[in-house]
This record gives sequence, structure tokens and C-alpha cells, in this order.
Amino acid sequence: MKIIFIKLSAIGDVVQTLPALEAIKKTCPGSQITWVAEEAAAGILEGHPLIDKLLISRRKNWVRMLRHPSTIREGLRGIFGFFRELRSTRYDIAIDFQGLLKSGIIIGLVKATRKIGFDGTRELSYLFLNEKLPAYDVEKHALERYLDVARYLGAHDPSPICTLPIEKELIAARQRAEELRREGRRLVVINPVARWKTKLWPERKFAELADRLIAERSAAVVFTGSLDDRPVVERIRGMMQGRAENRAGETTLKELAALAAVSDLFITTDTGPMHLAAAAGAKVLALFGPTAPWRTGPYGSSHIVVRKGLGCSPCFKRTCDVDIRCMEEIAVEEVMGKIPKAK
Repeated sequence: MKIIFIKLSAIGDVVQTLPALEAIKKTCPGSQITWVAEEAAAGILEGHPLIDKLLISRRKNWVRMLRHPSTIREGLRGIFGFFRELRSTRYDIAIDFQGLLKSGIIIGLVKATRKIGFDGTRELSYLFLNEKLPAYDVEKHALERYLDVARYLGAHDPSPICTLPIEKELIAARQRAEELRREGRRLVVINPVARWKTKLWPERKFAELADRLIAERSAAVVFTGSLDDRPVVERIRGMMQGRAENRAGETTLKELAALAAVSDLFITTDTGPMHLAAAAGAKVLALFGPTAPWRTGPYGSSHIVVRKGLGCSPCFKRTCDVDIRCMEEIAVEEVMGKIPKAK
């Protein structure tokens, strides 16, 4: 049996689909799995033992090429090459886990007997399906929604736990963790940036939190993020009294997962690395404001969510007409109170 997964982005959504991959592979042993993902999220899937073929959509790059006369030909070559590869195999099952127009177009192009996904999805993507699950409950956690597809295909009591292909990265991460830790010290990783402005916690508070972790909890603090986040981390470090390491832009997704796995605590805003850390087995403390942790929070009872629970939250807005009180009012003292003391 040949099965193709269409889950393009973002990093957190791709990570939350991995338990469904494991459940479907267990239900259909011997099946060959192809996964279509966009470039930004593909790194965590490369080398996964359950994925036989990874097709990478470089959609954003192709669109940029089409905007410039000098690169139009190269962009078109990339698009049509991707389409040819997509259609070169006939699949038994194609699954649209994304539920957007961009994934609907891909599943429309795929040669597959069964094209499965949820009914009533956004941007009319369900029109490309020939087998529709009932529209999902938006209040249900995303990971559980993806597992519903596995259940539909016959999985019994699927596990929400998944495997990340980070064995090699863990070796280096453990060695670095030993160097960062001194006797009795804890390793705390902080991921302070998110794509939405409304998800951000004030930089001055991250600086104060990091200083208090160093002074009061004997912690070694490492900041993470993308290359674009590096200046933000430098500003935070500039406000600190203590010393912290800036790894923003220095880790691949797998290296970030490995760093999270060997940490004692991973503190983060609501963003993709939060899900990556949770999947890697880290203890996660997540700061939530405009979004709903019961929908997209770190999955599992061992994690900690800090939110104010204001009447306007969750609003799911990327911009705020007021003052982002849902994040601004989270106090450093409140976060420190949620962090378990070392035994």
C-alpha cells in the first residue's frame, strides 16, 4: 500500500501530525509513506524511519522567483518539476492533514484512489476530496484531530507519543549540556520569539526571568530561535545582569529538539519549537495570550501553561487594537512560581 501525507506547514503542525504517522504505519504495516512538506518544516522529517520519501515544496521560493523576470524560468522549472514528481506515483491513499487551498491543490493533483480529509475545511479545500471525515471540532486539540484520521483508517487507541529522528543530534546535545551544567545546576532553554506580535512576552521580562533563574534556581540559561530572532535575543541579553548563551540561528530543527530533550525546562511562547520540545520529551512551560492552549498547547499533562485568562482571550488575532494585556500582564513572579524547584 502506498500512502501520501500532505502536511506542509508550520513546524508545530507538522510535529503534531507525527503521532498519526506512527499510528497509520502500525495499522498498515508494510505500507510505503510519502510526505509532502514545505521547506521550513521539512528538516524535522528528514531521515525519519517511517517516511520512505520526502517531497519538499519550495512554494515561497518559487513565488519569489516568479516576481522577477531573471528568475521566472527557474521558478517555473521548480514548480513543474515538483508537480511531475508528485504525479509520478499512484497512491492508494492520499491524506490532506492541512485543510487549506495550497494542500487542496496538491491532493487534487495527486493520483490516488482515496483522497481523505475533513469536511468543511477552510478555503474550500474539501472540494478536492472524495472521502470526507465529519468537520472537526475546533475546540479539540490539533494532535487529537490528526489522530482521528488514523482512527478512521482503523487505528485502535493510537498513542499521542511520537519518535523524532534525533539520535545523532542527542550525542552532541548531551555533551554540550554537560559543559553548561555545573554541579547542581539546571539547564533552562528559553525560546522568546513567536511569529505573531500578539504572542510575544516583553523582552524586559524575559531578561528578568533569565536573571532570576540564574540567581535563584542556579540555572544555566540558553536562548534559542531562528537567525532572524538573534537580534531580539541580543537585546534581552543586553538587559541582563547574568550571562546567558545565544543559540538563535545556530541550530537545525533536529539540534533544537535535541537541546530541548536534554534540558531541565524549556520556556517558550506559543510557537513551533514549543511543540518540537514537547515531542522531544522536554518539560515545557508555555506562555499563552491570544491563543487557546486546549487547542494548540504543548500536548500532555506534564507541561505548564501560564496565561491570564482575560475575557478577551483567546481572540486568535495577530494584531491587537488595545495593548496585548493578555501577554503584558503575565508577571515574572507568576512564571517563577510555576517553575518547580530543583530536588
